[in-house]
Amino acid sequence: MLDASEIEALFTRADGSYSFARWGRPISPVVFGVTEETLKVVKGAIEAVCLVSNHHMSETDPELGSNAMFFFFSDWAELLEVPNLDQLVPGLKEMVAKVTSANANQYRVFRFDEDGAIRACFTFVRMDAALDEVPAETLALNQAVQMMVLWSDRAFQDQSPLAAMENGGVIVKPEISGLLAAVYDAVMPVAANDPSHALRVAARMPKKQ
Repeated sequence: MLDASEIEALFTRADGSYSFARWGRPISPVVFGVTEETLKVVKGAIEAVCLVSNHHMSETDPELGSNAMFFFFSDWAELLEVPNLDQLVPGLKEMVAKVTSANANQYRVFRFDEDGAIRACFTFVRMDAALDEVPAETLALNQAVQMMVLWSDRAFQDQSPLAAMENGGVIVKPEISGLLAAVYDAVMPVAANDPSHALRVAARMPKKQ
């Protein structure tokens, strides 16, 4: 089980600030750049993570239509050709220049409502040589976990939120599943900027993993 200090680290950014947010509405995903078969894998992964988080999915978001957009592509420059994407993601050109310079293979942009809850998430995945070797189920589940809450920019740098099973499949690590269930508890806030939030999360973690 994760203790309060470990939980705090997962939401403490490189600049030392504590920043947490979860979805405040059902997740309505749409996926671009994949086959029909892979689409089912991605949506299945989101359903699985929502299940362990006690959160919900819906066909459409009444305000945005789709509030969780996943883009899979081979070159960051392709994003500049997506119609109206610059309206959904302000500063798109600057973002593309930044991630291209960093040779990044993934990036997420969150939007928040007036309460600080996640309102939308745009997940961008550049399928480079490294990610091409990752099974679709693993890649999809990892991306689903990453968009469920606003993690620290340093979270999961050294270890994955997933665990391998004996049959070759993958699952969300029990401690991460427990954490997601705890932060989505109805009595917990949708957003927090005080490290004391980690103590409240720790108190709601399952006693046995």
